[in-house]
Amino acid sequence: MSAESRMLTAVSADGSPIHVEVHGPDGAPAVVLAHGWSCSTHFWAAQVRELAAGHRVVVYDQRGHGRTAPAGVGTDLLADDLEAVLAAALAPDEKAVLVGHSMGGMTLMAASRRAAFARHAAAVVLCSTGSSRLIDESLVLPMRPGRLRTRITRAVLGARAPLGPVTPLSRRILKYATMGPGSAPERVAECARIVHACPRATRVAWAQMLAGLDLDAGVRELRVPTIVMAGTADRLTPIVHARRLAAALPRCLELVELAGAGHMTPVEAPEAVTAKILELVGTYVNAKEEAA
Repeated sequence: MSAESRMLTAVSADGSPIHVEVHGPDGAPAVVLAHGWSCSTHFWAAQVRELAAGHRVVVYDQRGHGRTAPAGVGTDLLADDLEAVLAAALAPDEKAVLVGHSMGGMTLMAASRRAAFARHAAAVVLCSTGSSRLIDESLVLPMRPGRLRTRITRAVLGARAPLGPVTPLSRRILKYATMGPGSAPERVAECARIVHACPRATRVAWAQMLAGLDLDAGVRELRVPTIVMAGTADRLTPIVHARRLAAALPRCLELVELAGAGHMTPVEAPEAVTAKILELVGTYVNAKEEAA
């Protein structure tokens, strides 16, 4: 970590310690990044590199992922953990742009009615995420929609078999399931290292939770300016989810469809994601600070 980076431990409502990293100078505009299922803080490496020179970038490991120990599963726990991270990393009434990828986006939806979310969220970016019907609408299996596809998809995504070491075959499988066909080999390798590092028990437990997800009410309560981003080649959370979110959000500013990108948009299209974060910081964080 650089000289302007530090590690914190946030304590969630149930006493669970959450690993947090803060990159960038004290007092700079804040951005909080929440990663998705089977990922970690490393998933945001491109955003940290680009933003930390002039921003305070907060990243954390969801429970059971990275350096945060497992302790229960559920959307309420995701919201509790985010509240704890905001309290640990931000000043009491400090506003920030909150960004969630996949399960990280679901974290923001789950927390949308929390007081801490209202106090700290200036604007939101939702990347490659959905609020319900995740298994029913997944395109990971090239089958006709219906009960059989849903049942097999649930079994595949929640499989207890270990992923094992990263190999050429496992990279091809991961690329097919989670990334666009034109993804650069080094970005596929980066995602494979991150996903394969996730403990099997964590991967399985959260897959089971996501299978029954219903955060539609949380979407309707997410009342801050929001940009929705998704890849047109996303098989895990197909573009229909992003379009549904954009239609349901009270203050959706824009739906950004990234042509040819898959599910791992912050890694596959880092420049596009970072640009939207900067746009929101400039409009909803910097502008308010100048007005004050």
